[in-house]
Amino acid sequence: MTQGLDNIGSVLVTGGGGFIGSHLADRLVDVCEVVVYDNFSTGQRSHVPADATIIEANLRDPDRLTEAISDVDVVFHEAAQVSVQRSIESPVGSKEVNLDPILTVLEAARQTDTRVVFASSAAIYGHPHTLPIDESHPKEPTSPYGLEKLTADQYCRLYHELYGVETVVLRYFNAYGPRQHDSDYSGVISVFQRQARAGDEITVDGDGTQTRDFVHVEDIVQANLRAATSNTAVGEAFNIGTGESISIRELAETIRELTSSDADIIHTDPRDGDIDQSRADITKARSKLGFEPHYTIEDGLRQYLCS
Repeated sequence: MTQGLDNIGSVLVTGGGGFIGSHLADRLVDVCEVVVYDNFSTGQRSHVPADATIIEANLRDPDRLTEAISDVDVVFHEAAQVSVQRSIESPVGSKEVNLDPILTVLEAARQTDTRVVFASSAAIYGHPHTLPIDESHPKEPTSPYGLEKLTADQYCRLYHELYGVETVVLRYFNAYGPRQHDSDYSGVISVFQRQARAGDEITVDGDGTQTRDFVHVEDIVQANLRAATSNTAVGEAFNIGTGESISIRELAETIRELTSSDADIIHTDPRDGDIDQSRADITKARSKLGFEPHYTIEDGLRQYLCS
């Protein structure tokens, strides 16, 4: 999906060497000038397309970040510290990466009339009261990471209301696909496939009945491109998922089958504060963004694991 991008001359992708950011840069580099902002602490230079310009800098450097935004039409703010556990262990450090830079981004965008597409998270909702989860669901995050994303999410919408900054917030559910690191439930697919291929035990936290809405990275890229060009989405927040869910036990069994592994599936202690059920209501993204996920979990896993 690249229609509507003709009027965008240049974009900045923070975290453009990372999982989602690099896929986004790949899709955009043929239609506009792409600048990648990354310190490569977790991202990789090899994932950045050759035709993109790289600014190797830290999110905690407000002057460099402001300067990077000064000459672009759209900022895709993907860079983050994405580990829930790390945010619990080091809340101050997590806040310095996940929350403080969004104010720098928004202030710079306010001065330059730049659109900001912000990567938020389903972690803002906490334990669901009802399923599926729509955008009006109560926001009760259970970790510093979720609280940071919620605060940044609200800042984006407030900057639109107060200053007219064109912001669009995308609340990702559980992303997966090529280039993903092993981390938390967003990375459980990469963990399971690594264990299965090595013939190691596939370790499932708790009883495995927990459910998640896994969304393929290409569908997340689609949502970002629509957010960058939509005239009806500014100042709004959208759930980005599939509207379907799978249990973690079933996920492990599917990955074992697709990798032709004979690895045993074992259950370990449940994680503290783990959310039991999760599934996105994507009605709003469908109606206002024209977003439609192309990958079911079965198709996405087959493409990821068997290609």
